[in-house]
Amino acid sequence: MTNLNDTGVGSFRDAVSQTGRTVVFDVSGVIKIKEKIAAAPGITIAGQTAPGTGITVYGNGVSFGGNSIIRFIRFRGSINMPKGACTVVADDLKDIIFDHISIEWGRWDNLHVKNSTNVTLQYCLIGEGIDPQRFGALLENPVDMTVHHSLWTGNQSRSPKAKAKIEYLNNVVYNWGKSAFIGGHSATDHYQDLVGNYFIAGPSSTNDFLSMFTPTDHVYHKDNYVDLNKDGKVNGRLVIDEDFIKQTATLVKEPSAMSRSSVKIHAADDALKIVMAEAGSSLKRDAVDNRIIGYFKSLGKKGQIFKTEADAGGQPEMKQIISKLRDTDMDGIPDSWEAKNKLNANDATDAATITQTGYTNLENYINSLVK
Repeated sequence: MTNLNDTGVGSFRDAVSQTGRTVVFDVSGVIKIKEKIAAAPGITIAGQTAPGTGITVYGNGVSFGGNSIIRFIRFRGSINMPKGACTVVADDLKDIIFDHISIEWGRWDNLHVKNSTNVTLQYCLIGEGIDPQRFGALLENPVDMTVHHSLWTGNQSRSPKAKAKIEYLNNVVYNWGKSAFIGGHSATDHYQDLVGNYFIAGPSSTNDFLSMFTPTDHVYHKDNYVDLNKDGKVNGRLVIDEDFIKQTATLVKEPSAMSRSSVKIHAADDALKIVMAEAGSSLKRDAVDNRIIGYFKSLGKKGQIFKTEADAGGQPEMKQIISKLRDTDMDGIPDSWEAKNKLNANDATDAATITQTGYTNLENYINSLVK
């Protein structure tokens, strides 16, 4: 991607329009989009390749297809979207990873996932849903969904609403409004494994960190904590069986979704620190995410649930920065990295060569930029 235009050659919209692409960025800044973007399946978005503070897509929603990897980028909706619009949609697909993504300012939900399989949301920031719903996420009938080490903050409710088979591990929910984690609340059986999460009330929060469970919600829980005193300290209590029982959830003794998981689970106190450092497009956080993390760092004393993004301060202008890295063969790999790794800077085909790591040279390059 070479410019911040809404449409046309070199734009983000054009870059994600065809399957099989890896999107690298020669520019940083804010892409203001008027209409929703429908990304093709089978893409990799390598936001970590952007210079400066990275890329923000602002103004409308983005939907994704399966077999995709989305990393280190910010997606922000707007009050100018239709009132039922979500910022990010991942419906009717198989195999997608969202890694270090900021998802904010959705009008119905920030994130919508429906009828999808093998969905991973890791080290993400899902916050500040706006009018009319101000919700975090609706996860409706996804199978084998993993959500770990993510921050859910400034949402009125649904952080998330888990009508799902889901493992929810080492997340932090901060400053919810009416409620935080929502059960499936339907006649369909749902399976929620919650381990090592921390629920921390903020200025906007009620004491209802759990809500809307029914006996069809089969809950496995372990080592979760809740801190409701808003005193600026981490001193919560252990979440106990009774917290779920009074919601009429069905408790199970063994996890339902975690049997396939390879996620390293931390103690809730340690997970809180990891989330504070890593959640969202954190390679270089912008002013909005820094503000949101600042609320979180107050541990109960600061934060607000906004009606519009303007109430939150709006999307600030970001300086456009053009990458100075030279890429002679335009294969997405800078000449300097090709030279260091004994590739040919005049041969674009070597980017697709599969190496001993099992990844292509291009994948090795983009993965080398972050942990």
